[in-house]
Amino acid sequence: MVGSSHEALHRIFQKDPALLTRALQRVLHVPFPEPREIAALNVDLTEIEPVERRVDTLLRAETDEGTFLLVVESQGKADDRKRGSWPYYLSYLYEKYRCEPVLIVITQNSATAKWASKPIRLGFPGWESLTVRPLVLGPDNVPVIADERQAERDVPLAVLSAMTHGRGPQAAVILESLAAALRTVDADSAAVFVQFVDSCLADPQAKQMWRDLMTAIQYFWRHPLAEQVREEGREEGRVEGHVQRSRAMVLSMLEWRGIPVSQAVRDRVNACADLDQLEVWAQRAMHATDAAELFTED
Repeated sequence: MVGSSHEALHRIFQKDPALLTRALQRVLHVPFPEPREIAALNVDLTEIEPVERRVDTLLRAETDEGTFLLVVESQGKADDRKRGSWPYYLSYLYEKYRCEPVLIVITQNSATAKWASKPIRLGFPGWESLTVRPLVLGPDNVPVIADERQAERDVPLAVLSAMTHGRGPQAAVILESLAAALRTVDADSAAVFVQFVDSCLADPQAKQMWRDLMTAIQYFWRHPLAEQVREEGREEGRVEGHVQRSRAMVLSMLEWRGIPVSQAVRDRVNACADLDQLEVWAQRAMHATDAAELFTED
């Protein structure tokens, strides 16, 4: 099952596609040409029968040097099945779109980054029929942005820094710098970035610090996408406000991901007063491909 950290690590490039090419150029020093336009594509690589295959994020970059497909895979640990699936993705995409695919792997783990960076060679040794060389973004090459002014200059890159270094010794200063920089972007974008960082923080102390910082500057309570922390033992008068925010979070998550929300779905969500049920729907909204999937297990 896909975790929320997995989603956040690649979905930040859907929020700001240009961040991906900046990371290739500045972090990996790959001379990728500057895109004139970047568009998100359908991530479904399913064949007619019988196997379903999906990449995590798929972007098309139009540049002066040609059109490229940027295939982003969020990887939590080493997985030898990727030896077969990644070459398949690239070959399928080239056949379908007739433009060059580029595989980018993003991870929070140094060991996983080292594993993912190894070329995949298929064929006779020394005369391989196919070689796949993933470009890897991880804690060993994504810059540590621990200065407020630096974070303000490129907030999405500062978010990526927090997501990949959130468990390291500099987590506190990274999160504080990012929290201050979020004041410089619009509230909707800030709330989405807050969600991404919160999803990726595995260290309980770092996660609590981040939530305290966000509570202090009111991002958690100002926008439904960022509201994840529900206090136990709430006063009765505050429950209705949390219910309303939870309803809005479910619907906003679907809308932000570009999933159409019918009036029937909207009415059912707005009629629900059960915080636990709304929380379940919010989790499903992060991965659903159709709004009706919110209720499939009810």
